[in-house]
Amino acid sequence: QVQLVESGGGLVQPGGSLRLSCTASVITFSIYNMAWYRQAPGKERELAAAITNVGTTNYADSVKGRFTISRDNAKNTVLLQMNDLKPEDTAVYWCNAKPHWSRGEGYWGQGTQVTVSS
Repeated sequence: QVQLVESGGGLVQPGGSLRLSCTASVITFSIYNMAWYRQAPGKERELAAAITNVGTTNYADSVKGRFTISRDNAKNTVLLQMNDLKPEDTAVYWCNAKPHWSRGEGYWGQGTQVTVSS
């Protein structure tokens, strides 16, 4: 069983920054593709950013140029640096981990709330 522990959410003003962190309780973190999903009120969950086990990244068009996903395999951690935050970034953010060969849903963290408001 993989456990994902997220931290770093909170309330921030428009234009501000937050950094989300997700630490995985796995032995071989480097085999996992990692991702951050988000769900805004009244909307479906969507992929915000992803990073493969070999470091290839992918971003939703709405966050390109503002968000950066990275991973530290030595610390079993994936980070999401979010800059120039906008009210429309307000959502619950979930960390997801999936072995790179898997076509299943993978494992999910508990979610962390990000609120962008003045």
